Amino acid sequence: MAHLNHFTFGWFTPLLGFLGSFAGSLLGLLCTVRAQEFRPSGRHVRWLLLAAPAIGGTGIWMMHFTAMLGFGVEDSVVRYEIIQTVVSAIVAIVVVGCGLFVVGYGEPSGPKIAVGGVFTGLGVATMHYMGMGAMRVEGVVEYDIALVALSVVIAIVAATVALWFTVALRTGLAVTVAALIMGLAVCGMHYTGMAALSIRLVPGHEDIHGVDPMKFMLPVIGFALSLLAVLLFAIVTGPTEDDLEVRAQLFDSTRAPQPRNLG
Repeated sequence: MAHLNHFTFGWFTPLLGFLGSFAGSLLGLLCTVRAQEFRPSGRHVRWLLLAAPAIGGTGIWMMHFTAMLGFGVEDSVVRYEIIQTVVSAIVAIVVVGCGLFVVGYGEPSGPKIAVGGVFTGLGVATMHYMGMGAMRVEGVVEYDIALVALSVVIAIVAATVALWFTVALRTGLAVTVAALIMGLAVCGMHYTGMAALSIRLVPGHEDIHGVDPMKFMLPVIGFALSLLAVLLFAIVTGPTEDDLEVRAQLFDSTRAPQPRNLG
Protein backbone atom coordinates (compact mmCIF):
# COMPACT_ATOMS: atom_id res chain seq x y z
CA MET A 1 0.00 0.00 0.00
CA ALA A 2 1.13 3.53 -0.75
CA HIS A 3 2.05 5.90 2.04
CA LEU A 4 -0.58 8.65 2.32
CA ASN A 5 0.16 12.07 3.72
CA HIS A 6 -2.91 14.01 4.86
CA PHE A 7 -0.84 16.93 6.17
CA THR A 8 1.59 17.79 3.38
CA PHE A 9 1.62 21.42 4.52
CA GLY A 10 1.48 20.59 8.21
CA TRP A 11 -1.44 21.98 10.17
CA PHE A 12 -1.96 24.87 7.74
CA THR A 13 -4.61 23.17 5.58
CA PRO A 14 -6.60 21.61 8.47
CA LEU A 15 -6.61 24.93 10.30
CA LEU A 16 -7.56 26.88 7.16
CA GLY A 17 -10.28 24.33 6.42
CA PHE A 18 -11.68 24.65 9.95
CA LEU A 19 -11.65 28.46 9.82
CA GLY A 20 -13.47 28.39 6.48
CA SER A 21 -16.00 25.91 7.84
CA PHE A 22 -16.53 28.04 10.94
CA ALA A 23 -16.99 31.24 8.90
CA GLY A 24 -19.43 29.61 6.49
CA SER A 25 -21.38 27.98 9.31
CA LEU A 26 -21.49 31.23 11.28
CA LEU A 27 -22.87 33.31 8.41
CA GLY A 28 -25.23 30.50 7.43
CA LEU A 29 -26.62 30.28 10.95
CA LEU A 30 -27.01 34.06 11.09
CA CYS A 31 -29.07 33.78 7.90
CA THR A 32 -31.26 31.09 9.47
CA VAL A 33 -31.76 33.25 12.57
CA ARG A 34 -32.97 36.02 10.27
CA ALA A 35 -35.16 33.48 8.47
CA GLN A 36 -36.81 32.55 11.76
CA GLU A 37 -37.58 36.22 12.38
CA PHE A 38 -39.33 36.48 9.04
CA ARG A 39 -41.05 33.06 9.10
CA PRO A 40 -44.40 34.28 10.52
CA SER A 41 -44.70 36.79 7.68
CA GLY A 42 -43.57 34.30 5.01
CA ARG A 43 -40.60 36.46 3.97
CA HIS A 44 -37.95 33.96 5.07
CA VAL A 45 -37.28 32.07 1.84
CA ARG A 46 -34.48 34.35 0.63
CA TRP A 47 -32.63 33.92 3.92
CA LEU A 48 -32.81 30.14 3.60
CA LEU A 49 -31.51 30.47 0.04
CA LEU A 50 -28.56 32.50 1.32
CA ALA A 51 -27.87 30.03 4.14
CA ALA A 52 -27.57 27.07 1.74
CA PRO A 53 -24.39 28.19 -0.09
CA ALA A 54 -22.94 29.57 3.16
CA ILE A 55 -23.22 26.26 5.01
CA GLY A 56 -23.10 23.83 2.10
CA GLY A 57 -20.63 25.64 -0.13
CA THR A 58 -18.26 27.33 2.30
CA GLY A 59 -18.92 25.55 5.58
CA ILE A 60 -18.76 22.02 4.15
CA TRP A 61 -17.41 21.77 0.60
CA MET A 62 -14.75 24.44 1.00
CA MET A 63 -13.43 22.65 4.07
CA HIS A 64 -13.23 19.42 2.03
CA PHE A 65 -11.42 21.15 -0.84
CA THR A 66 -8.96 22.94 1.46
CA ALA A 67 -8.12 19.75 3.34
CA MET A 68 -7.53 17.93 0.06
CA LEU A 69 -4.85 20.49 -0.85
CA GLY A 70 -2.78 18.91 1.92
CA PHE A 71 -3.32 15.34 0.70
CA GLY A 72 -0.45 13.57 -1.05
CA VAL A 73 0.48 10.07 -2.16
CA GLU A 74 4.08 8.94 -2.04
CA ASP A 75 5.42 7.92 -5.48
CA SER A 76 2.30 9.17 -7.29
CA VAL A 77 0.93 12.42 -8.59
CA VAL A 78 -2.55 13.44 -7.46
CA ARG A 79 -4.96 15.08 -9.87
CA TYR A 80 -8.68 15.87 -9.78
CA GLU A 81 -11.33 15.64 -12.47
CA ILE A 82 -12.65 19.19 -12.45
CA ILE A 83 -16.27 18.61 -13.55
CA GLN A 84 -16.90 15.99 -10.89
CA THR A 85 -15.24 18.24 -8.31
CA VAL A 86 -17.53 21.14 -9.22
CA VAL A 87 -20.58 18.86 -9.20
CA SER A 88 -19.68 17.74 -5.68
CA ALA A 89 -19.82 21.41 -4.59
CA ILE A 90 -23.24 21.80 -6.17
CA VAL A 91 -24.43 18.65 -4.40
CA ALA A 92 -23.32 20.06 -1.03
CA ILE A 93 -25.24 23.30 -1.59
CA VAL A 94 -28.39 21.57 -2.89
CA VAL A 95 -28.67 18.96 -0.12
CA VAL A 96 -28.10 21.56 2.60
CA GLY A 97 -30.69 23.80 0.95
CA CYS A 98 -33.19 20.92 0.86
CA GLY A 99 -32.56 20.20 4.53
CA LEU A 100 -33.02 23.86 5.45
CA PHE A 101 -36.31 24.05 3.58
CA VAL A 102 -37.60 20.81 5.11
CA VAL A 103 -36.96 22.20 8.58
CA GLY A 104 -37.46 25.92 8.04
CA TYR A 105 -40.47 26.01 5.71
CA GLY A 106 -43.57 25.91 7.84
CA GLU A 107 -43.60 25.10 11.53
CA PRO A 108 -40.37 23.38 12.72
CA SER A 109 -40.76 19.99 14.40
CA GLY A 110 -38.69 17.07 15.66
CA PRO A 111 -39.69 14.72 12.81
CA LYS A 112 -38.80 17.39 10.25
CA ILE A 113 -35.37 17.85 11.82
CA ALA A 114 -34.79 14.08 11.87
CA VAL A 115 -35.82 13.57 8.24
CA GLY A 116 -33.91 16.63 7.08
CA GLY A 117 -30.85 15.56 9.07
CA VAL A 118 -30.74 12.07 7.56
CA PHE A 119 -31.25 13.40 4.03
CA THR A 120 -28.68 16.18 4.43
CA GLY A 121 -26.15 13.91 6.16
CA LEU A 122 -26.35 11.32 3.41
CA GLY A 123 -25.99 14.12 0.87
CA VAL A 124 -22.92 15.53 2.60
CA ALA A 125 -21.34 12.06 2.72
CA THR A 126 -22.16 11.64 -0.98
CA MET A 127 -20.46 14.97 -1.67
CA HIS A 128 -17.36 13.84 0.20
CA TYR A 129 -16.99 10.53 -1.60
CA MET A 130 -17.92 12.10 -4.93
CA GLY A 131 -15.06 14.54 -4.39
CA MET A 132 -12.79 11.63 -3.50
CA GLY A 133 -13.99 9.82 -6.61
CA ALA A 134 -12.73 12.74 -8.68
CA MET A 135 -9.19 11.99 -7.49
CA ARG A 136 -6.81 10.39 -9.98
CA VAL A 137 -3.67 8.53 -8.83
CA GLU A 138 -1.36 5.85 -10.19
CA GLY A 139 -3.10 3.01 -8.44
CA VAL A 140 -6.32 1.51 -7.11
CA VAL A 141 -8.30 3.36 -4.44
CA GLU A 142 -9.83 1.21 -1.70
CA TYR A 143 -11.91 1.99 1.39
CA ASP A 144 -12.36 0.55 4.84
CA ILE A 145 -16.12 -0.04 4.97
CA ALA A 146 -16.33 0.35 8.76
CA LEU A 147 -14.70 3.78 8.67
CA VAL A 148 -16.84 4.79 5.70
CA ALA A 149 -19.94 3.84 7.70
CA LEU A 150 -18.64 5.80 10.69
CA SER A 151 -18.07 8.89 8.53
CA VAL A 152 -21.64 8.63 7.22
CA VAL A 153 -22.99 8.39 10.77
CA ILE A 154 -20.95 11.46 11.76
CA ALA A 155 -22.33 13.32 8.74
CA ILE A 156 -25.92 12.45 9.65
CA VAL A 157 -25.51 13.39 13.31
CA ALA A 158 -23.71 16.63 12.41
CA ALA A 159 -26.37 17.55 9.84
CA THR A 160 -29.20 16.81 12.27
CA VAL A 161 -27.61 18.93 15.00
CA ALA A 162 -26.91 21.71 12.48
CA LEU A 163 -30.55 21.77 11.37
CA TRP A 164 -31.67 21.86 14.99
CA PHE A 165 -29.35 24.82 15.49
CA THR A 166 -31.07 26.65 12.61
CA VAL A 167 -34.43 26.71 14.41
CA ALA A 168 -33.34 26.75 18.06
CA LEU A 169 -30.73 29.53 18.21
CA ARG A 170 -31.34 33.21 18.66
CA THR A 171 -28.42 34.88 20.49
CA GLY A 172 -25.06 35.79 19.00
CA LEU A 173 -23.11 33.76 21.53
CA ALA A 174 -25.17 30.63 20.90
CA VAL A 175 -24.75 31.00 17.14
CA THR A 176 -20.98 31.43 17.50
CA VAL A 177 -20.62 28.34 19.71
CA ALA A 178 -22.82 26.36 17.30
CA ALA A 179 -20.65 27.43 14.34
CA LEU A 180 -17.55 26.22 16.20
CA ILE A 181 -19.23 22.85 16.84
CA MET A 182 -20.29 22.58 13.20
CA GLY A 183 -16.77 23.38 12.02
CA LEU A 184 -15.30 20.67 14.23
CA ALA A 185 -17.96 18.18 13.11
CA VAL A 186 -17.31 18.83 9.42
CA CYS A 187 -13.57 18.39 9.95
CA GLY A 188 -14.18 15.21 11.93
CA MET A 189 -16.35 13.76 9.19
CA HIS A 190 -13.81 14.64 6.51
CA TYR A 191 -10.77 13.15 8.21
CA THR A 192 -12.69 10.04 9.29
CA GLY A 193 -13.56 9.50 5.64
CA MET A 194 -9.95 10.11 4.67
CA ALA A 195 -8.78 7.58 7.27
CA ALA A 196 -10.90 4.99 5.44
CA LEU A 197 -8.85 5.53 2.28
CA SER A 198 -5.99 3.34 1.12
CA ILE A 199 -4.24 3.24 -2.24
CA ARG A 200 -2.53 0.27 -3.85
CA LEU A 201 0.02 1.64 -6.31
CA VAL A 202 -0.07 0.14 -9.78
CA PRO A 203 2.38 2.04 -12.01
CA GLY A 204 0.88 2.55 -15.45
CA HIS A 205 -2.57 1.57 -14.14
CA GLU A 206 -4.09 4.46 -16.05
CA ASP A 207 -3.15 7.74 -17.64
CA ILE A 208 -3.43 10.44 -14.99
CA HIS A 209 -5.70 13.17 -16.30
CA GLY A 210 -7.08 16.05 -14.32
CA VAL A 211 -6.04 19.28 -12.65
CA ASP A 212 -3.52 19.93 -9.93
CA PRO A 213 -5.71 21.30 -7.11
CA MET A 214 -3.19 24.06 -6.44
CA LYS A 215 -3.96 25.50 -9.88
CA PHE A 216 -7.59 26.23 -9.10
CA MET A 217 -7.07 27.02 -5.43
CA LEU A 218 -7.07 30.80 -5.98
CA PRO A 219 -10.31 30.85 -8.05
CA VAL A 220 -12.09 28.69 -5.47
CA ILE A 221 -10.86 30.73 -2.50
CA GLY A 222 -11.70 33.94 -4.36
CA PHE A 223 -15.23 32.70 -4.99
CA ALA A 224 -15.63 31.65 -1.36
CA LEU A 225 -14.42 35.02 -0.05
CA SER A 226 -16.75 36.84 -2.46
CA LEU A 227 -19.66 34.69 -1.29
CA LEU A 228 -18.87 35.37 2.36
CA ALA A 229 -18.60 39.10 1.65
CA VAL A 230 -22.02 39.11 -0.06
CA LEU A 231 -23.58 37.19 2.82
CA LEU A 232 -22.03 39.48 5.41
CA PHE A 233 -23.28 42.53 3.51
CA ALA A 234 -26.78 41.04 3.29
CA ILE A 235 -26.85 40.28 7.01
CA VAL A 236 -25.53 43.69 8.07
CA THR A 237 -27.70 45.76 5.74
CA GLY A 238 -30.79 43.57 5.57
CA PRO A 239 -33.71 44.88 7.65
CA THR A 240 -35.09 42.83 10.52
CA GLU A 241 -38.80 42.12 11.00
CA ASP A 242 -38.89 44.87 13.63
CA ASP A 243 -37.34 47.31 11.16
CA LEU A 244 -40.03 46.53 8.59
CA GLU A 245 -42.79 46.97 11.17
CA VAL A 246 -41.42 50.39 12.13
CA ARG A 247 -41.20 51.37 8.48
CA ALA A 248 -44.77 50.23 7.91
CA GLN A 249 -46.01 52.25 10.88
CA LEU A 250 -44.15 55.35 9.70
CA PHE A 251 -45.52 54.89 6.19
CA ASP A 252 -49.08 54.50 7.48
CA SER A 253 -48.71 57.58 9.66
CA THR A 254 -47.60 59.68 6.68
CA ARG A 255 -50.65 58.50 4.74
CA ALA A 256 -53.12 59.19 7.56
CA PRO A 257 -55.78 61.71 6.41
CA GLN A 258 -55.45 65.21 7.82
CA PRO A 259 -58.50 66.62 9.66
CA ARG A 260 -60.52 69.21 7.73
CA ASN A 261 -60.42 72.81 8.79
CA LEU A 262 -64.08 73.79 9.02
CA GLY A 263 -63.42 77.31 10.29
